[in-house]
Amino acid sequence: MDAAKRSQLGLNGLSPVRVETLDIQKKRALHQLRSKHTLLEKYIFMAQMRTTNTHLFYKIVIEELEELAPVIYTPTVGTACLEYSNIYPFLAGPGVSDGLYLTDNTSSDLITMIQQYQPFPNETFQPEIAVISDGSRILGLGDLGVNGIGIPIGKLQLYVAGAGIDPRKTLPIILDLGTNNTKFLEDEFYLGLRQHRPNDQQFYEIVDKVIQSIHSVYPNILIQFEDWSSEHAFGLLEKYQKKMLCFNDDIQGTGAVILSGVINAIRKVQKESGVAPQDHRVVFYGAGSAAIGVANQIQHYFQIEHGLTEEQAKNIFWIVDSKGLITLDRGDTLAQHKIYYARDDNHGQQYKALLDIVNYVKPTILIGLSSIPGAFSSQVLTRIAELNEQPIVFPLSNPATQAECTFEQAMQATQHRVIFASGTAFPTYVEPNGKKHVPGQGNNMYIFPGLGLGAVLAKPSYISDRMIFAASKALADSLTPDEINAGYLYPSLPRIRQVSAIVATAVCQEAIDEKLAQSPDLLAHTASLLDYVVSHMWAPQSLHAPQPKSAASSTSRI
Repeated sequence: MDAAKRSQLGLNGLSPVRVETLDIQKKRALHQLRSKHTLLEKYIFMAQMRTTNTHLFYKIVIEELEELAPVIYTPTVGTACLEYSNIYPFLAGPGVSDGLYLTDNTSSDLITMIQQYQPFPNETFQPEIAVISDGSRILGLGDLGVNGIGIPIGKLQLYVAGAGIDPRKTLPIILDLGTNNTKFLEDEFYLGLRQHRPNDQQFYEIVDKVIQSIHSVYPNILIQFEDWSSEHAFGLLEKYQKKMLCFNDDIQGTGAVILSGVINAIRKVQKESGVAPQDHRVVFYGAGSAAIGVANQIQHYFQIEHGLTEEQAKNIFWIVDSKGLITLDRGDTLAQHKIYYARDDNHGQQYKALLDIVNYVKPTILIGLSSIPGAFSSQVLTRIAELNEQPIVFPLSNPATQAECTFEQAMQATQHRVIFASGTAFPTYVEPNGKKHVPGQGNNMYIFPGLGLGAVLAKPSYISDRMIFAASKALADSLTPDEINAGYLYPSLPRIRQVSAIVATAVCQEAIDEKLAQSPDLLAHTASLLDYVVSHMWAPQSLHAPQPKSAASSTSRI
């Protein structure tokens, strides 16, 4: 910027004279980031950048995603949520909110609160996607109350980095209804409401009021439900799925991304070990919303792709909760979402220990969504390796501290024969002979950004189950020949934007096929859907930072 321009903008003497390229700014920022000693320190540094220089933040995240994804989301986001009330004052710039904090106010107050959230100075804020949580079940960490705001913020960062959603069109929301976590209720630094959560009737009334208020302000917004307690997650999805544009990432997103990995694992085992798809037996260790959502997705795959009846496909699954194998005659009252998969062929026998269940079922696939670290013991892993030439083991609980086993443990217990995917990142395993094995990661990041982008572009009246399945199938089919030959179950992370475009295109095509798409612009480009999707993906390089009108506005975030 020359002296005349600086003078015109009133900037003379207020900053150093040198004008730098974005690449130099990125280089400096990375130098500072890499000097931090802990992941939480890196999280705080990146959060400050996000709220003060969004343009630079997303350039770094997009171009260095493998390095930054674990910083801005799992596993670090779990620690950040646990510490959110302590670190909150250090995350955002002056006068900048990092998200929308809603409580149980009257409808008029809610509408005002929603309208006054304007995170980008001098920008018209018209969000296309909102991620909303009540903080009641954050990752595998439980009820974190208002501290759970880190999850909606993190998810929307991945929408921008992974699928090119414009950051100015994202809305992170935490619905603060209190917490049943005694630790936070007694913590002098806790920033949320110091009250216990409402009963179910009050809960659904409050959420309905909030949803109506959001739609009153932003009628066409896509709402992603994230990290709600299992019962409420299913209840909200059942209530709203066909009434508005929404989905639940824990149920549908997790189900879709794990199904994609399972599809590729089944293909690999069939090709290399001759195990037919219909001969698989799947044990789920964990019976929350994510587990049942994954089971539903895999079941639909067996029905749609392999011609099994609903009953035949359902009988492939054995679900385990904290009391053991779920059966109809176990003697306890089952939560509604568990009843469908409860077994009735156990001949009165009950099994509690996972090793006993493995010996009874003889599974080919073991999936963990229990948040119980170490649940897949060496004995369990060794036994499943004795039963299968290529055992499929997916310990999916997040963060890493809650995972049922590590990649190293699975490799060692199965003599390096395991087909593995986890919910959190694990390091490459190297055999004594130097052979390297790269673990798969069933990260929802492979699904929800593309699913959301496709929904925003197609504007369907609702997101159907077949759209979710189309997203999953597209992800499974997106592997390159090199990735298949390397034994990958998921694409390499640097390809995430390309993969998200493929997923979004599949969602758009399914919306068109089901006659649910309502976007005239999309319907005019059906012959070149992929090109249309790619052309609508935001990238930092495509924006020009608005010129500041004064020194006070010279730190504009975009």
